[in-house]
Amino acid sequence: MATTTKPQRSPEEIEDIILRKIFLVTLLGSMNNNDPRIVYLEMTAAEILSEGGDLKLSKDLMERVLVDRLSGNFTSAEPPFQYLTGIYRRACEEQKKIVNMKDKSVRTQMELVVNQAKKLSVSYCRIHLSNPDMFPDSERNKLNVSPLLPLVFAEVASSIDAFGGGSGGSCPGFLDELFRDSDYESVEPVLKQLYEDLRGIVLNCSALGNFQQPLRALMFLISFPVGARALVNHPWWIPKGAYLNGRVIEMTSILGPFFHVSALPDQSIFKGQPDVGQQCFSESSTRRPADLLSSFTTIKTVMNNLYAGLADVLRTLLKNTSTRENVLQYIAEVINKNASRAHIQVDPISSASSGMFVNLSAVMLRLCEPFLDANSTKKDKIDPKYVFYGSRLDFKELTALHASSEEVTEWLNKNNPNNGSSGENRLLHTQETTSSGLLQNNSPVPSGHESTNYSFICECFFMTARVLNLGLLKSFSDFKHLVQDIQRCEDNLATLKTMQEQTPLPRLAQDIARLEKEIESFTQEKLCYEAQILRDGDLLQQALSFYQLMVVWLVDRIGGFKMPLPQTCPMEFACMPEHFVEDVMELLIFASRIPRALDGVKLDDFMNFIIMFMASPEYIRNPYLRAKMVEVLNCWMPRRSGTSSVTSTLFEGHQLSVQYLVRNLLKLYVDIEFTGSHTQFYDKFNIRHNIAELLEYLWQVPVHQNAWKQIAKEEEKGVYLNFLNFLINDSIFLLDESLNKILELKELEAEMSNTTEWEQRPAQERQERTRLFHSQENIIRIDMKLAMEDVSMLAFTTEQITAPFLLPEMVERVASMLNYFLLQLVGPQRKSLTLKDPEKYEFRPKQLLKQIVNIYVHLARGDHENIFPSAITKDGRSYNDQLFTEAANVLRRIGEDPRMIQAFDDLGKKAIAAASEAMDAEAILGDIPDEFLDPIQYTLMKDPVILPSSRIIVDRPVIQRHLLSDASDPFNRSHLTPDMLIPDTELKHKIEEFVKSQQRKQLGEDVSMQNSSKSSIQSPDGTRPLID
Repeated sequence: MATTTKPQRSPEEIEDIILRKIFLVTLLGSMNNNDPRIVYLEMTAAEILSEGGDLKLSKDLMERVLVDRLSGNFTSAEPPFQYLTGIYRRACEEQKKIVNMKDKSVRTQMELVVNQAKKLSVSYCRIHLSNPDMFPDSERNKLNVSPLLPLVFAEVASSIDAFGGGSGGSCPGFLDELFRDSDYESVEPVLKQLYEDLRGIVLNCSALGNFQQPLRALMFLISFPVGARALVNHPWWIPKGAYLNGRVIEMTSILGPFFHVSALPDQSIFKGQPDVGQQCFSESSTRRPADLLSSFTTIKTVMNNLYAGLADVLRTLLKNTSTRENVLQYIAEVINKNASRAHIQVDPISSASSGMFVNLSAVMLRLCEPFLDANSTKKDKIDPKYVFYGSRLDFKELTALHASSEEVTEWLNKNNPNNGSSGENRLLHTQETTSSGLLQNNSPVPSGHESTNYSFICECFFMTARVLNLGLLKSFSDFKHLVQDIQRCEDNLATLKTMQEQTPLPRLAQDIARLEKEIESFTQEKLCYEAQILRDGDLLQQALSFYQLMVVWLVDRIGGFKMPLPQTCPMEFACMPEHFVEDVMELLIFASRIPRALDGVKLDDFMNFIIMFMASPEYIRNPYLRAKMVEVLNCWMPRRSGTSSVTSTLFEGHQLSVQYLVRNLLKLYVDIEFTGSHTQFYDKFNIRHNIAELLEYLWQVPVHQNAWKQIAKEEEKGVYLNFLNFLINDSIFLLDESLNKILELKELEAEMSNTTEWEQRPAQERQERTRLFHSQENIIRIDMKLAMEDVSMLAFTTEQITAPFLLPEMVERVASMLNYFLLQLVGPQRKSLTLKDPEKYEFRPKQLLKQIVNIYVHLARGDHENIFPSAITKDGRSYNDQLFTEAANVLRRIGEDPRMIQAFDDLGKKAIAAASEAMDAEAILGDIPDEFLDPIQYTLMKDPVILPSSRIIVDRPVIQRHLLSDASDPFNRSHLTPDMLIPDTELKHKIEEFVKSQQRKQLGEDVSMQNSSKSSIQSPDGTRPLID
């Protein structure tokens, strides 16, 4: 039987078949169509026939057929968007089949046809999306978002997802053709809608929400030049309006909601969902550690994905020269509109969230990575003039390290004499600036700087510094306050529970329930901070790298890491914002308290910086900022840092440390007496506590102890004497204060122990008295700890250094202090200071007595001129020879060193002898003329001096003792220093003559009396005396 050969199809027939499959249309109504989507274009067919054409689809008819299909109302046909993307997908499928055609010429011809179909689908899709009313669309009003959005999501999905209604899958290559080489005007409306849709999706997202898909979509869209351009030209790129503030930018700009995604707490109306605290950390005290660790890991991972994605977005836009400026403008606007985030109290309605700024901090640090090497020459591109002349960031409200606005103006005018152009000055002000603030807005900016183009490295550096100040560093402060709030609530809760146990009341039960709820909420927030920040070691390491660059760059303004510092502070350094240095210190303190956070971090540059500036008010005016440097060192002390081997090298083998650390700590101890703050009196105790702990550690390091001794020798009448004076002042005040508080506490204890009377008092009064009791306990504990610390320092230093204590202006002060302490510890009132649990209040009377006696003995041992016993007895307020006897008896009872007790006994005997001699000397002098008496203490002057301003004559040791605490004339408050005192040699000579004459007079009287007594004793016969 003969076989039938399948007839060969012509290229025209093949073309018709392919195009009918792609476009889902037919020109022949008689064809049997099983697919309901296929449309019979009857009118088009009639027109072709009237034109004498063939009813076959072809390349030439393609666009005409497509327009007719889109323009008609056909039942059961696909809506325009799905239809057009379907054309592209079906064309791709046909393209795969064409590859297998054997006839090369037919294959080439069909490939041209299919490619043309794809181009038409893309082109008309662009037209449809830009002008949705052009073609009938039954689905248009059902969609709230761009129909392109599912397609974009499918494109960026980790796995291929279906998109559209029954479309069957993704459409590879379609979006690339849609955006790659398209005309900007045609796709700008399409992209505008897409960006608004993406923003809307992430607007209420938390770290646990679906933000990653929209973020990948955003990154995909801006990978096209038109996409990047459309984003920065979007009206919401930087929102405009009279009421624009930080929160408005965060919630309404296109990028704002992406930066808002966070695990950190926020105002309830802006809080993202799901609630991270509730979902991950509710009832955390009852959760297994493994569950909490899993939550921490999840949050850290998703936040790092966010940081990386946002950094990629900004990096892509910054690499494009046509969009870079827009990105810098956006970041600058976010910074400037959120300047109030630096305030202690932040308005959450007008300021962006902590989450946004921590995210922006992490992203900016990633952008800085290429130039973070402090040894790289790239840092030379950071121009300090940006602070004065950069038009993007607003520095004018920031406090400078040292310079006042007037000094900066003078300096700028001096360096730019041809100024005259207008513009707002970008200068800074210091603590001394008056309420009028900076230079006013009409102050001239020197010409030639308004149009300066600063490098990206320069702009990125200063922007990152500002963002970190308002973001990461602010979050450290918020976290610290949150921990304090939890502690406060827990203390109050403990007090209320104690009261409830004593007298149950409904109101107390309500207060307890309220506090427990507050603690739960605060704890959730605390764990959110811990998850996003404290446990992100990479974030902290990047911040440390940035601030290492900061300190190196700042030190370069003054010539590098070398001491001593130049006598005059360069203005480029003096004018830098104070928070640049403060943020360095805050980060170091925070990181030092997180286990392993400093691992691998080179701390030498930070150490050098601290040693150079902590005692240099000529460079850093703010004493609290310099005190913060000591806090950093305190965290690094080997015994408490947890990284002893690393930090001990900083203290014990570091060149600048060995040379300058003790000296600068002593100087800061003195400087901190006068901070200029209304709280300076109480602030100094906390600051000196940190210094004292450091000094105690350094005393145990031989090289530092030797340096200390050398300073005491060189600065015997300088900074070291001032240091001793303030140390003694503090010791007296703190011990006196804590002992008085002990008496008050005992009164409260007595009230509360009288149960019958106590329970009859109103509940509110009992609550207030209980709170006062706990408050007094805390004050005693703190004051006593500080007092013990100060006395301890006096004890260990006097063992090696005694000369400064025995100077005329100091010795009586020291003796009075020791006598006062002795009176309190072993005097008649000592039993009133007995506490049930003295250790609870850091009160160790036996240890304190031992240290006081040690100081007595050390000073007596170094007293080669025997002036100390006399100084002891001159103290009319506290000295009593019985105190020495009683103190020695107590020390024997507690088993102290007999040699020390014997030396103390000997000193007591010398004091008794000195007292007797003093009484004899006073009797010899008789009535002293007023002109010879010191007007302050009414004692005989030995070295009279004239005060240059008031012209009052005083005794030199007395006025020098006054000047140690107050550099002013006590009679008119004018400035006064020891070198300004004028010796009154004439009066001194008169006093010396008076003393000699009184002594001669007394000697004459003694001789006369002796002769008289001899002559009165005669032999019985009266002829000769009994004693020759």
